[in-house]
Amino acid sequence: MIDSETSSLRDLGLPVVAIVGRPNVGKSTLFNRLIRKRRSITDPTPGVTRDLLPERWLLENNPLLLIDSGGIKLEQEGLDSLVSEKSLSLLEVADVIILLMDCTEVTGEDEVLVERIRRYSDKVILAVNKVDDHHRDHLVWNYYSYGFPRVIGLSSAHGLGIDLLEEHILEMLNLEPLDEVPSEIERVKIAILGKPNTGKSTLTNYLTGENTSLVSDIPGTTRDVTVGDFSYKGVEYSVLDTAGIRRKSKVDEDVEYYSVNRAIKSIDEADIILLVIDITTGLVDQDKKIAQLIVRQGKGVILVLNKSDLLSGMANELEAIKDRSRFLFPILSFAPMIPISALEGEGVSKVLDKVGELHAMLNRRIDTSTLNNHLQRWIEAYQIPRGSNSHFKIYYGTQISTKPVRFLLFVNRRRDFPQGYLQYIKNCIRRDLGFAEIPIEIDLKERRREGGK
Repeated sequence: MIDSETSSLRDLGLPVVAIVGRPNVGKSTLFNRLIRKRRSITDPTPGVTRDLLPERWLLENNPLLLIDSGGIKLEQEGLDSLVSEKSLSLLEVADVIILLMDCTEVTGEDEVLVERIRRYSDKVILAVNKVDDHHRDHLVWNYYSYGFPRVIGLSSAHGLGIDLLEEHILEMLNLEPLDEVPSEIERVKIAILGKPNTGKSTLTNYLTGENTSLVSDIPGTTRDVTVGDFSYKGVEYSVLDTAGIRRKSKVDEDVEYYSVNRAIKSIDEADIILLVIDITTGLVDQDKKIAQLIVRQGKGVILVLNKSDLLSGMANELEAIKDRSRFLFPILSFAPMIPISALEGEGVSKVLDKVGELHAMLNRRIDTSTLNNHLQRWIEAYQIPRGSNSHFKIYYGTQISTKPVRFLLFVNRRRDFPQGYLQYIKNCIRRDLGFAEIPIEIDLKERRREGGK
């Protein structure tokens, strides 16, 4: 059975290479080895990978779509059936299937999977993993008995046999090494963050129109950062669905620890953050900590109040929730706040319209003469307070970066420069120069005028 997500992989226009196997044979380690970065969480705990993890992979400068899948299990409980169904759906759409097995043992799950895959033999590479040294080379011969035309031994942990695997893939796809890397479509990257069970994966699936992320009432369902692509009003987007971020005292599994760290790291990779808040439970301290990270990195952020369909309908209920959120979130006083129902899709178009506006603000650049004309007017309207022993001057300013938006002011004294006045300048920049709803930073540089002190 092909689900909607896997069928849409064909629409991306890239050859699809899928890694499948039972739990704990090293699929995620091989995935990370091939793409040359730690995208997928690796851990001895069986069943760590749950969602399909697609990644654009350059093989000899040929763009491919490499997919890590969840382990396929015989004895299923909890989410196992959903994970297995998602992984098996790859068999039909993949152009190359890497069936990964462990050279040290063959289980009943391996045997069942071999039979499921046998009819796809012409596009299968049976990769026998954990051949970590030459003493295990002879173990690979046993796997030829399964009748697949391509069998190789490798060690995903140590990189042995990877070159041969890549040669097989190129040959099966009729590809030749390219001298130059083809251009990639520019996409606006959105990261969806928040505490567990706020509806992050439901929102991701609505945006992509696919079952990109597993949805379940079980906290911690999402572990890896899953990626999906979509278009809206002619703009291409990538959305990163992340693990729910809980307090450190609640994170008692190594796997969840890595999931949370990966989620936090996605702030750095994204352009815009959607901080999803369950409207029925409100903000928590962890939301505030996420907000501090977002502001520190100068990212655009939208407070998404999800599950608005569950409100009681009392008069001014939504406004009261917004007012309380503003009171508890002073660090995000500038950030837009939009109520939605991810389940029903209500309000999601407003979120995407706002994403476009914030992205434009983050890329906005003000020329130095315009900034200084405004700066002169702001200073005339409100003089800089004097210090106890000295006065302060701002000579001029310039914008030094976009994404994040940063300005540099040249002043006569940095030490003890009034922070309240810097906040006033920030507010003026937001109000008058088109940065109303994003974080901005102002750096100070001391400059003494010639002959002055």
